[in-house]
Order: sequence, then C-alpha cells, then structure tokens
Amino acid sequence: MEEVRTGQHEFGRVFTLLACLMSSTAALAEEVPHLSITQPGGMPGWPVMTGIQYSNYVAKLSWDGPSGYYQLYQKTNLASSTWQKFGSPNLNRTTNVTLLHSNIFFRVAGPSPQYAGSRACLECHASVHSAESNTRHAQALNTLKAIHQDKNPSCLPCHTVGYGLPTGFISEVATPQLAGVQCENCHGPAANHAANEMDLVARPRRDIAAQVCGGCHNGSHQPTFAEWSSSGHAVVVEDMNPQSRINSCGRCHSGTARLAMVSGVPANMIATTLTNDANVPITCAVCHDPHSQHAWTNVLSGIVSTNQLRYPTASTNYFSLTPSSIFTNRYDINVCAQCHNDRGAAWTSSSRPPHHSPQYNVLMGTVGVRADGSNPATNPRPASHALLITNQCVGCHMPTREFASEADPAVTGHSFQVTAFESCRTCHQADPEGLVEFVQDFVIKPRLQLLQARLDDWATNSSPLILRTNYGVLAWEYTTPGELSPGTRGPNDAEQALIPIPIKQARFNLYIVNTDGSFGVHNALYAIDLLDTAIAWVQSQLGP
Repeated sequence: MEEVRTGQHEFGRVFTLLACLMSSTAALAEEVPHLSITQPGGMPGWPVMTGIQYSNYVAKLSWDGPSGYYQLYQKTNLASSTWQKFGSPNLNRTTNVTLLHSNIFFRVAGPSPQYAGSRACLECHASVHSAESNTRHAQALNTLKAIHQDKNPSCLPCHTVGYGLPTGFISEVATPQLAGVQCENCHGPAANHAANEMDLVARPRRDIAAQVCGGCHNGSHQPTFAEWSSSGHAVVVEDMNPQSRINSCGRCHSGTARLAMVSGVPANMIATTLTNDANVPITCAVCHDPHSQHAWTNVLSGIVSTNQLRYPTASTNYFSLTPSSIFTNRYDINVCAQCHNDRGAAWTSSSRPPHHSPQYNVLMGTVGVRADGSNPATNPRPASHALLITNQCVGCHMPTREFASEADPAVTGHSFQVTAFESCRTCHQADPEGLVEFVQDFVIKPRLQLLQARLDDWATNSSPLILRTNYGVLAWEYTTPGELSPGTRGPNDAEQALIPIPIKQARFNLYIVNTDGSFGVHNALYAIDLLDTAIAWVQSQLGP
C-alpha cells in the first residue's frame, strides 16, 4: 500500500491510500481503537491513514487524527478529478469497504485543527494545568533555546504545540501561547472544545497508547519508544478482556485496567466498562504521570528525586500482590516491584507453579521455603544488590547513555535489558560479565538441573504407584505443570494429596528460582540456599 499526501479540503488536510487487492491480511478484532502511529508532536492534528486490511474482498480502512467527524472518499482512476463520497461522516476512524475494482484510491477528510494553548484549558482543568506547568514538558522550548535550536524546524514539532499546522505555533513572538509541550500535544486540538465544552464530538482525545509519547520520545537522541517496543512491556500476553481477568491479571498485564485502578475507578466498574479495551500493554503513562511531578525520597541513599514516576525506584518493605490485594496506596514499594512480585505464591498451592514474576521477592529474600522453617515475609534475607544498588531494578536494567552521534545514539534503558555492565564495576572491577556467566552457568543452572533430575527420579522410582502409573516422570508436578514440563497434565486435585510435603516444597523452590529468570544474579546466596535445601528434601524421599 502507498500513502500520499494531497492538498487542502473543506474538512482539512486529506490523505490518499492505494488499496491493492493482491494483499491479504486477517481482520483485526473489534476493540476500542487507540493511536497506532507515531507523529512528531504527539496526537496528530491532521487525519492520517493508518492501515488497510483485507478479508474476502472487504477492506477495513483505518485512520487517525483529532476528535471529530471524518468523511471517506474514493475513486478508481487517478486521472479523474472527481472524488466520490463513500458512506456517511464517521466518528469511529474506521470503516469496511466492499471492493469491486482491482485498484481503488481512498482519501479521508477530517476536522481542521484549531489550537488554543493550555490557558484555554485553565478555567475547567485548573489543577491539572497547574501541575503540568511544573513539568519538563512545559519548558520544552527553553531546552531548545539553551542549545540554540529554537528556530530549527525539525525540532519544533516536539517542543511546541501544532508547529507546521494551521493555527499552530509560528514563533515565540507571534504565538507565545503555544510555546512548550502542552495539553494539545497529547490530546489534540482543543479550541473547538474550549468554545463549547458540551459538544461531545469536539472533546479532545484521552489515549494512553505509547504512540502518543512515541511521536517525540523516539529517534537517535531519545529512542525511548523504540526501546519500549522491543520490551515485554509492549506485549499483552493473553486476552485481558474477559471480566474474570481484568481486575486480577489486568492489574499488571493491562495498561488500561491498571491505570483505571491507579485513578481510583471502582473494581466493579472496571470489569464492566473495559471488556472491550483491556488489551492495551503497559505503556508510558502507566508508570509515568504525564500531568505531574512527584518527589521521592530514596530509602537507601536518602536522596530526594523529583520526577514523573508514579512510584519510587527503591524499597525495602515486603510486598506480594495477590489478585485481590489493594496496591494503589503502596507508595513504599518500588515501581518495578509493583508487578514483579510473587503474587502471593505459596508451596501449599498445587494447581500451578508460581507466577513468572517473583523478582522483587527473590531480590529481597522474601519468598521460598527455608530449611529452618522461618517466614520469609517477616525475616527477609536481601541481596547486596537490593541494598547497595540505590535504584535497585533501574540501576541494572535501565542503563543510559547520552547521544554522541547518529552512529552512537543515546540509550534510555526502556528495553529493560541489561546491555551494559559499567554500573557493576563499582563493586566487581575485574570482570562483571564473567562473574554473571559463572554464577548462572556454573552455580545456579547446574543446581536447577540436579534438583529437577532428583524430582524426576522420585517420580519414576519412589512416588506412590498410582502417580507413577498415571503420570510417570510428572508425578511430582503441579496439576497444570510449568515451563519445565510443558504441554502435559500433572496429578489432579485429589492426587496432589499423595505427594509428600518435602516434594511439594522442593518443587516450589525449583520454580521460584527458575521463574525469577536471573539465575542467581538477583540474590545468588539466597538462590543457592533454596536449591540446596530442596535437593536435600528430595534426597530424603528417595528410596535406598
């Protein structure tokens, strides 16, 4: 497909899209549409064609832009000067077209952008306006002035409101009210809304899609969006729309559900109103507050940081978010641990292994079954990493680097991958990469393999006959086995009672260390203790 800009139109700028019947893709599920493209400046001020998909000679066209009505046009011959209206004015920014020709051109006309500046929002949104005015966004043009780039047309779209569009920023003298990043960068043109706040059609958009931020926070100078797109945060693992998942799984797997909870929306309302809009990943606005600055005192260093994070970067308190726990008031827990915790995992559960998120609890030594029977929740054994790396998860998983050149671009750390070991050298000067490899490949992974081998040995040689007969090597597993035994079933609820307690405790420790995913890096001594304890328990259950 090809996207081509055309001239002015009575509805504003229009775009043309060539629909070629030779392409064929599956139709998207009918969910609430979110911004799917990045545009310098944030929310597009003009309508922009975003895609065309085919199924059985029906094309689903989609476009994006500010709030308002859109009109689709079509023609089959570019030599013709006449565009024919297709359908009625559309508020949904999508439509289905039955294709009767081999080649069809489409274009869509939308509302002309009318920018007003944030002071037009002040009368009704005073508190948000006041808070946003103190963020770095409001000073975006000043950052250009400091480096003498405030006249650079390639920079201005992301440092002003509506630059390059009618009624948008022209200069600080001509349009001072549009200097800096303001409400309309993220919500779209708002002058029509300010003139008539009761007109629902003109109300600016509220969209937590990462693409809103990605229009500016991208590229070699600030590749935040590209890095985020490569991370697990950008993916919804399972369908979050069923009501049974929204309030439980959705609190960490759905950006819309989690943000609704953080905003104080009642659980019953979330379950009934987001059933068509829960498959939104963990986007920028879920962790960052676009409207306000927050001051966080680091519990490890005592340093106060002012930023737009919703939660601090370090904590030492115990935390385990069960599917029914209240988390929105836990400002004593670091931002990553809000989701990367064991979710109330206990060895007494037999239905399935611990969730793949015990990283904070492993780091703090507050999960697993110990040889002395002590309670990890009240007797933590934190790793040195938990206490000496003052920003904890961020310290290792979000390495940053300033822009040097196009060949040596900036790094913002939003892939959340440990790609550099410079921070490790403060304590591990010689060879931190080699130390990581040694701990993972020669200390923890061999223990994991030995523990599973001992469990397999117990299952095939020492387990109760009914378990051995029905499940063989899986006699030690959970009813729904984890990734160590994929694609099969384990003993059912009644048969789980036949598995000895030491075997259940051992398998719990096995999965805690395995699902942590760091293979000892988060808390090596604690992981060794959990695995050695588990190996000894299984050994005690093996026959002579």
